[in-house]
Amino acid sequence: MNKRSFLRAATALALAAGCAGAVAQPLTPIKFQLDWRFEGPAALFLLPAAKGYFKEAKLDVTVDAGTGSGAAVQRVASGTYDMGFADLAALMEFHANNPDAANKPVAVMMVYNNTPAAVMALKKSGIKAPADLSGKKLGAPVFDAGRRAFPIFQKANGIAGATWVSMDPPLRETMLARGEVDAITGFTFTSLLNLEARGVKLDDVVVLPYAQHGVKLYGNVIIASPKLVKENPAAVKAFLSAFARGAKEVMANPDAAIEYVKQRDGIINTDLEKRRLRMAITDVVASADARAEGFGVVNPGRMALMASQVSDAFATKTRVNADTVWNGSFLPSKAELNVLPPARK
Repeated sequence: MNKRSFLRAATALALAAGCAGAVAQPLTPIKFQLDWRFEGPAALFLLPAAKGYFKEAKLDVTVDAGTGSGAAVQRVASGTYDMGFADLAALMEFHANNPDAANKPVAVMMVYNNTPAAVMALKKSGIKAPADLSGKKLGAPVFDAGRRAFPIFQKANGIAGATWVSMDPPLRETMLARGEVDAITGFTFTSLLNLEARGVKLDDVVVLPYAQHGVKLYGNVIIASPKLVKENPAAVKAFLSAFARGAKEVMANPDAAIEYVKQRDGIINTDLEKRRLRMAITDVVASADARAEGFGVVNPGRMALMASQVSDAFATKTRVNADTVWNGSFLPSKAELNVLPPARK
């Protein structure tokens, strides 16, 4: 090769390298913490991750299973995770009990417009309405969202003298099936299917959803660390856009979306998780309230009321300030948030 040819080749290589560098921009890593195990509702996050929607948004998202909303909030607050999925009440409680904490996560998108919390009892107990819970023995783990918010439900429905039995999550439905407690609190799409797995017919269960008995609490939200919000707001916005894109697909075809959950946990009961996801979509993601308010957003008045109710029910150190808990500035456009499936007629 003569000198001129060598220079041409070197120049071509340099240009090629420069073009490749311009195209292959590094992805922003995002560690995401779920509120619970890889079950049906996790498809909302696992589908956009598996189909590359986050990568198209220049994000390298890792989705990990969780152990409860409280833990998800703590892990994002500690900086172990950048974003997460948690019950809004748990986030509010963290803010109010840690007023001086430097790293308080903020809610950036509403996903469960209504809390999935409910009281469930067997029909043979004679419990038909909230007032029938007076003097009854209820069971739930101490950190259960429904149990934590029960004082709000109790006040709204004039319930007096209920007592509590604490247990680990796997024993909750078992104790109800055995008659060791009169009723339990839990997320409907978790406890109802767990009861069925324990031989209880769903026709034999009385369900008292909080949302249908005077308690309009919001449910789970996407949260972000203040560090990410401050240092890379574009990444938060990109995450929410990619999530909304995936959520629309999940709600359009929930059964197919369970395949992405199975990819992460091969031993799940596919049919069971399909039902769980459909229940979650119908009851809390695409609920009547979500359709009225719009997916992803919050109603300021309802948010302020919830902040006051959580302050009272959770006996927080300081009052919850709704303005510091919620930041809706990263939400996608109205068109991107048009993800809910057609309402059932």
